[in-house]
Amino acid sequence: MNFNIKRVKIFVTTPKENLIEIRDAVCRAGAGIIGEYSYCTFNMNGVGTFIPNSKANPYIGKANELEFVDEYKLEFVCEIEKVKNVISVLRKAHPYEEPAIDIIPLLDECDF
Repeated sequence: MNFNIKRVKIFVTTPKENLIEIRDAVCRAGAGIIGEYSYCTFNMNGVGTFIPNSKANPYIGKANELEFVDEYKLEFVCEIEKVKNVISVLRKAHPYEEPAIDIIPLLDECDF
């Protein structure tokens, strides 16, 4: 089988207070489009953990201390041609020094 990757799914975690701003930013940049629908996203609540090292400048927490943060995981689809711009916009809107961003290639139904 030969697969032609046209879209990806992007996941990012964020504090609740930044969720709407990030969603708006990535959707205005062209992500979250499925067929004739825009602003197609999904989010779920969870707890993130991290320890910033002494060189970090954390938005939340203190250096060398384990932090537990109520976060939301935002996910959305993005056309492959728009990924670099969407990620750039996402990073500008995100409060974290190092946001956790996952990019997963998607297969289309027509590929099977």
